[in-house]
Amino acid sequence: MSTANEHIVKSFDDELQHLREVIVRMGGLAEAQLASAVEALIKRDSDLARQVVAKDVEIDEMEQNIDESAMRLLALRQPMADDLRAVISALRIASDLERIGDYAKNIAKRATVLSQVPPIRPTHAVPRMARQVQAIIKDTLDAYVDSDAEKAVAVWRRDEEVDEMYTSLFRELLTYMMEDPRNITPATHLLFIAKNIERMGDHATNVAELIHFRVTGRQIEGGRPKGDTSSFHLVTPPDDAEAGGGEGDDAE
Repeated sequence: MSTANEHIVKSFDDELQHLREVIVRMGGLAEAQLASAVEALIKRDSDLARQVVAKDVEIDEMEQNIDESAMRLLALRQPMADDLRAVISALRIASDLERIGDYAKNIAKRATVLSQVPPIRPTHAVPRMARQVQAIIKDTLDAYVDSDAEKAVAVWRRDEEVDEMYTSLFRELLTYMMEDPRNITPATHLLFIAKNIERMGDHATNVAELIHFRVTGRQIEGGRPKGDTSSFHLVTPPDDAEAGGGEGDDAE
């Protein structure tokens, strides 16, 4: 009887480990997708941008794998306490990582469009913001691997820096749009790209919150620090036709 119980416990541990491994791979791919999408933007490389779009299906498949594994664990193992938090957190983390992948795909799509129009100067600010979000995603994954609640809280607090970078870039791009109507199309695409990167930071912060909950069983105390003040600016949006339209999943 003892051997049978040991087998059940080991099998359950193996399934939990599988969940963790897929999440780490998924997070690594999402981070790489962001890096490649921004590289495609900088280098005006439409071929690389198309590769990023095509690779998004791998992230979707990983999320499906995690969903199926987690549901099977919940139905057959009926985990409790720490194990239940691990399974529920995995489901929700996978959803956040999938959204990060979607935003990378959106950036790549817009990079393809921008490669066909003259560049404008604020493009240099986007990679800086992307590098900050990449670092946040990496540190979030490290916190997940190490089950480090303190590191998760440290990452959670850094989201404000990304918001402030987005607000600064938002203002700069609006200035370019007002100075010369020819800048409206590329500047609008860059605004969407910047917002996609800012939203990636939000999703990484969501993951940090989930890691803290998984490890401690408690939510992070206090409201999430926010530094995005762009919503306080009165802006007349350019026509969709002038702006080149937009993807339906650019904003939530």
